[in-house]
Amino acid sequence: MEIEIATLGGYEEVGRQMTAVRAGEDIVIFDMGLNLSKVLIHDNVETESMHSLDLIDMGAIPDDRVMSELEGDVQAIVPTHGHLDHIAGIPKLAHRYDAPIVSAPYTIELVRQQIEDEGKFQVDNDLVKMKPGASMAIGDSEQVELEFVNVTHSIIDAINPVLHTPEGAVVYGLDKRLDHDPVIGDPIDMERFREIGRQDEGVLAYIEDCTNAGRKGRTPSESYAKKHVEDTLKSMEDYSGGIVATTFSSHIARVKTLVEYAREIGRQPVLLGRSMEKYSGTAERLDFVDFQGDVGMYGHRKSVDRAFKRIMKEGKGNFLPIVTGHQGEPRAMLTRMGRGETPYEIDDGDKIVFSASVIPEPTNEGQRYQSEQLLRMQGARLYDDIHVSGHLREEGHYEMLQALQPQHLIPGHQTLEGRSPYVDLATSQGYKLGRDVHVTQNGSTIQLVE
Repeated sequence: MEIEIATLGGYEEVGRQMTAVRAGEDIVIFDMGLNLSKVLIHDNVETESMHSLDLIDMGAIPDDRVMSELEGDVQAIVPTHGHLDHIAGIPKLAHRYDAPIVSAPYTIELVRQQIEDEGKFQVDNDLVKMKPGASMAIGDSEQVELEFVNVTHSIIDAINPVLHTPEGAVVYGLDKRLDHDPVIGDPIDMERFREIGRQDEGVLAYIEDCTNAGRKGRTPSESYAKKHVEDTLKSMEDYSGGIVATTFSSHIARVKTLVEYAREIGRQPVLLGRSMEKYSGTAERLDFVDFQGDVGMYGHRKSVDRAFKRIMKEGKGNFLPIVTGHQGEPRAMLTRMGRGETPYEIDDGDKIVFSASVIPEPTNEGQRYQSEQLLRMQGARLYDDIHVSGHLREEGHYEMLQALQPQHLIPGHQTLEGRSPYVDLATSQGYKLGRDVHVTQNGSTIQLVE
């Protein structure tokens, strides 16, 4: 059976992920993401009302025109998890394909919300939920099967899809860390990865996320981050002024931890910002998390400002606002607070806890720097990087290679420079660039089996 891989997005940058795998006459697309930095550099861009071709020209979503060169039919679109760099291109591109969107339940609900917000295209693709550990047939040949393997990442319900073919498995390895003690959900299913590496024809190709490939050691568990948050917030227990925390709004486990320790230091947690309300509210409705008690969630500007007025009236020392804006996004809540555009007044000595790292991209780094300076000018004290990454470091990559023993490696999720540490790591394990390590670009195809 012919096996061909089209690398459509995320192979020259961190963002706008999209990869297609053709097995015979059947094609499966993994991810359809957005490169948010290409949007943020423009003022007041509303992607919901924009045409896909304009967004492609901006470099914001994948250029999928190479798909017309693949000889087969798309049978499924499979986002691996709910981060925008993996799902936010779906409203602009999915309607071109007569195929269902298949993913884990939380991801599907986030995709549904993305489609509902779309203002330009009618997206009628079926939305199919499939839980981690389950499988489904692809196409009519009964020779190709899609399987979801449970992985752990900085968002709940993440999976690594595996396409089983007569020539071996194609494992799409974006994004994960090897977490054996997560705060929410099951540990990564390394046993299943090892079984896939040993069964039948083994693993033909492994497409891997290179984000932290150049960092030594292993990525700590989310339970480690939980202890770090606990230590940080309890060190502020006797402070009577304002404490504000910010994290990835999609990081439900981290939000849960902040809520828990806010209460332990005698403060009422309040979730503020549109995306904070969206991700946490969705997770609670789907029973992935129970925040217990009265946790306020406010997304719209008027309701957020009312919440801030209440906090100022009843005393900042009684509350812990958990807000959007850890990357310094111009319209996010923490950035507005830094500019003095909310009723919340930051006083000298108030604490700002960044339970997130800066995404290593120039736009984010510049915006975060500006946000921090605005907060410092008001006298805020900053607590940085109370966080663990959602991506593998060196030891995690070694462990995945040992488990899967793939014939071919395709590094992704990075620039060319960002993929070079992974190439070095693979070379140390006997792989060779140009033979079985394929460094590719957006819009390219790789013929693995002719």
